[in-house]
Order: sequence, then structure tokens, then C-alpha cells
Amino acid sequence: MRLPRAAARLLPPPPRAGAAPTPAPRRAAARAPEQLEDKTKGKLQKQICQVVLDHFEKQYTVELGDAWTSVRDVLTDPLCWQYAILLNKFSGSPELENTLRVKGFHPAFQGPLPYLPASLKCYIRRTPGKFPAQKHQAGKLKEYFLLNAASLLPVLALEVKDGEDVLDLCAAPGGKSVAVLQCACPGNFHCNEYDDSRSRWLKQTIESFIPDPLINLITVSKLDGREIGDLKPELYDKVLVDAPCSNDRSWLFSSDTHQATLRLIQRKELSSLQFQLLRSAIKALRPGGSLVYSTCTLSKAENSNVINLILNSCSNIMPVDISEMAKAVSQEFAFLSGTQQHELLVLPEKGRAWGPMYVAKLKKI
Repeated sequence: MRLPRAAARLLPPPPRAGAAPTPAPRRAAARAPEQLEDKTKGKLQKQICQVVLDHFEKQYTVELGDAWTSVRDVLTDPLCWQYAILLNKFSGSPELENTLRVKGFHPAFQGPLPYLPASLKCYIRRTPGKFPAQKHQAGKLKEYFLLNAASLLPVLALEVKDGEDVLDLCAAPGGKSVAVLQCACPGNFHCNEYDDSRSRWLKQTIESFIPDPLINLITVSKLDGREIGDLKPELYDKVLVDAPCSNDRSWLFSSDTHQATLRLIQRKELSSLQFQLLRSAIKALRPGGSLVYSTCTLSKAENSNVINLILNSCSNIMPVDISEMAKAVSQEFAFLSGTQQHELLVLPEKGRAWGPMYVAKLKKI
């Protein structure tokens, strides 16, 4: 999850210096399935922010070893990036699926996963390219959502079932919330986003993909995620914490070097915020319930270090093995070797340019 403006207010001073700007909505063009086309060709290459790349070189050469070279080659070359298409079961059409297959797309998840509802349909292909997003139109549902395919792994790890009460603690822009609702119909679905502008973005996403009867089951709030555990103790069967993090993929293309430098200074404070959000999520979780933590950074400080701190400080939390899920999708995703069974880290590589995405699963006892 990208670091929103509001995340800066949750960190120690300076209060807003390192906050990332709220991402601007992508230019969208609603087209019929047969008119879909790649938009990568002809675009100018984005400019790398050297101060960020130098910082990553020092950190990830140590943390990733030899794997960093190939990961860096993908992250610094947007022309090789891939985009997945998550179909909306509430408005999808057979024509769209047929068009995608003709264009060389195939289902992203085909292996014997521990959890894979038939209603979750996501298409990918090995070649780079991006389809235009559909415009938001009041009263009309979109047919598909463009996303990084690795973003669906936290949802698959969460294993939401019909009737369960679910909390998406840091929900904007809403892709994972939409994916949860493709998988199951929760009894109560609480989507929280602290930042004002991102909260509006979240609401628009939900309105664009979810029909009215189901929207009535969704609560959208703008609470401080660190306080939800005290406000709503032990209310949820499943909790997703897609935490604010240093978004490696976007930070590499920061257009403002001064802002990028401030981000990197503030970056070391993020793990504290992430730890506090996890502690709050654990309080909100019912005994026996499951929690999934995810980020879109490679940083060990924001990933396994945060989870290890939780496991060492919370006696009522135990790790949950997700290695079978990772094994089942290993043909489409590349993973860092040597991680523990309760976690995975997706590493982008050419032909499988998904991630970065860190996922860890915990259970409250």
C-alpha cells in the first residue's frame, strides 16, 4: 500500500514532510472489450530518481543479494511491467473473457490453491502491456479492475467465507476490498481509510464495482487505524492490514528529488506505524480469527521485522503456514527464497513482473 498523506500525521515529526502525494486517478477510457488495446507502445520512458535508486542499491544489495540485480532491472523499466485484469462478477460478460483469451490472456490462478473461489477471475499474460481503465459512471458498474496480480495474494491468504465479519484496516484505493467481495459475501464488511482524499477514492471504487444490495453490508469509515482495536474490540473474524509502506515501484520515479529525500528520511519511522496498526488489528480480531499483513515494499524493516516483533511481543498470536499457497502459484510468481512458512515476498522478474508484495498470515488464539 502506498504511503498516503495521512500516514505522515501518524508518524513522529516532521508531520508531513515525507508523505507521498495522493496518486492521481489514471486517465481512463471506457471501451468495449473488442476495442481493448495495449497502451505501452509509444509512451516516453519515466525518469528514474537517482537518490532513491542509490538508497535502494545500498539496502537491497544486502537484503536480497544476487536477486536484487534482476529485481532492479524490472523496477526501473516500466515498459516491461505487466497488469492483471480482475473481472467484476457483478457486471462481467462472457464476451470480455473471450476477448481476453483471444489476446493471449489466461487465468492467473490455476493451481490447487487452498482457497480459490470460482467467482474470483483474474487474467494475466506474460507480455507487457496495459489496458485503459474504465471511467467511473454513477449508477453503472465497471466490468474489470486493473491491478498488480500480486495484490490478490493477501486476499487469497485471508480466505474470507460467506457470513464472516471482515475488516480492511487500510482499504484505499479499494482493489483488495473489491477482490474480497468477488470471493465471498461477508456478514459485515468494514472498509477503513484514514486519509480524506483516499477515503473518497475508496468510496468511488466500491460504488464502481459493487451493486446496491451488497453495498448496504459495507461500512466505510475514516478512523485512525491505530485506534480501531480499542473502538471495536474482538468484532471481526478476518482482518486485512495492507499497511502504508514505502512503495518501491513508485518511489523510484519520484519527480521531486527534495521530496524523495524527505521520504527516505521518514522511511525508517514506518515500521513503528505498521507495528501499531497490527497491534490495533489484533485487538479488533476475535479469538480464532485470522489476520493478513501485506506491503508493496521489499524492505525487511517493514516486512519480516515487523511480523517478528509482533510474534515476539503478542502471546496470543501464532503464525499460519501459507507455503502451500505460494507453491500453488509459483509458476506465475517469483518468490524470495529463505522466508518462513507464514510469509512470502513476491520479487518482480521479466515475464513475471508482479510485486513487490510481502504477505504474512497470523492467527489469534
